[in-house]
Amino acid sequence: MTKNDFRDQCLKQQRNLPKTGKVYRDSRVNHYLLKVLRHHKSKRILFYWPFGFEADIRRTILALRAKKSLYLPFMDDVSFKMVPLRLPLERKAFGIYEPRISNLNIKLIDIAIVPVVGVDGAGRRIGFGKGMYDRFFPTLKSKPLTIFVQSCRCYTSLPLCDDYDVQGDMLVTPDGVRRMKDFHVKQPSRRRWRSHFKRDSRIFNF
Repeated sequence: MTKNDFRDQCLKQQRNLPKTGKVYRDSRVNHYLLKVLRHHKSKRILFYWPFGFEADIRRTILALRAKKSLYLPFMDDVSFKMVPLRLPLERKAFGIYEPRISNLNIKLIDIAIVPVVGVDGAGRRIGFGKGMYDRFFPTLKSKPLTIFVQSCRCYTSLPLCDDYDVQGDMLVTPDGVRRMKDFHVKQPSRRRWRSHFKRDSRIFNF
């Protein structure tokens, strides 16, 4: 299986999710994501504004907006820059919402919340294939704690990605939080991805 094959498989899975369960799935994602962010107590966080069938994390954004420095991507040619979250957002091409442009040159964040289509056996991101996050991360002064978010779990134990594909530290889905730090490609095992669905207290054992 190639990376493109797996991307198509994950996209099909996400498109076929029942619409009647979306509110519940998003609620679970926000529940776990908020727990992780409140545990780490970081101040500077890059979020994404949900689009299409991506997990809707706006509840988390609004809950932290008054307490943290929050940023959103602003498309810039083949990559993007970070700009402070300022409402209301402006609707751009393809229906994507973005903040107003800023002259600030922000290169340092503590946490990056990144939407993913799939995750491979090395814990690397499979996105929509445009490579914007892959170009953006090398511009940062240091790698932030990177949290992948999915509307439903879709990963493979196979190493499909390239070295330049963004590697995550955690994956948040409606099923819980899974750590990717100790996940090894040579001996893939789903047991290495700790599930926090049954025991929320484990969410603090990073």
